[in-house]
Amino acid sequence: MAVQRITTRNARFQQLQTLLGNRTKRGRAKEFLVQGVRPITMAVEHGWTVRSLLYNGDKPLSRWAEDLLRGNGAERVAMAPQLLAELSEKEDGAAEVLAVVEMPPDTLSRMEVHGDFLGLVFDRPTQPGNIGSIVRSADAFGADGLIVTGHAADPYDPKSVRASTGSFFSVPVVRSQSHHEVMEWLEAERAQGRPVAVVGTDEHGDADVSEFDLTQPVLLLIGNETAGLSAAWRELCDHVISIPMTGSASSLNASNAATVVLYEAHRQRLRKRRTA
Repeated sequence: MAVQRITTRNARFQQLQTLLGNRTKRGRAKEFLVQGVRPITMAVEHGWTVRSLLYNGDKPLSRWAEDLLRGNGAERVAMAPQLLAELSEKEDGAAEVLAVVEMPPDTLSRMEVHGDFLGLVFDRPTQPGNIGSIVRSADAFGADGLIVTGHAADPYDPKSVRASTGSFFSVPVVRSQSHHEVMEWLEAERAQGRPVAVVGTDEHGDADVSEFDLTQPVLLLIGNETAGLSAAWRELCDHVISIPMTGSASSLNASNAATVVLYEAHRQRLRKRRTA
């Protein structure tokens, strides 16, 4: 396969650079940048489409990188090291390989609803790192996917993808304009005999998270980092649960709160399977 070379800040380099910080152009191109051995490996293993592989054209590659380039049909781009370092956004030099990966469609059907369904909604998040952290926890505790709703940070922002440490490629992450789309999808699933409970999290919840049955099919709602759940989502909740706390903290970081509830759901489900 022919190798493209980039040694100057030409039009192709500038286009790649927009994938880092320009959400609009990233969305228009339907592609995003991924770095790191584990994230790129996960993307390939889970069948994501890798459009281009960027690498340092001035030094030998590791066995992993050579195998990646040899085993993938993506466009190969050999870059000047200083340009690769700019795209890597690393203080300690360039990543060995960067992957340009195609975005999948934002269709809620990517999340499979089943008898043990555990999904999440993150309502209007402002910090992309929190999205990635929740995706990582969702992967660790067996959740089926994350829906990001409303005017929100971009899940495909490099900070989000990095914070997920590769889990972004094994857990479906879907962007949805509003609660209306999500509820239409959920009502259609309920009509097919899949009774999913909508469960919000709030410091003034009706039940303690450890006392609530999280073994049933659940769509867990996580509110905006500052304002919490929107009024619309709060009205749609079948139940609202809280995390008991001591000390002077009034609330937890959104990703920490999600992790606590995901862990509790996982604990309850493990216990149910062991006693069945």
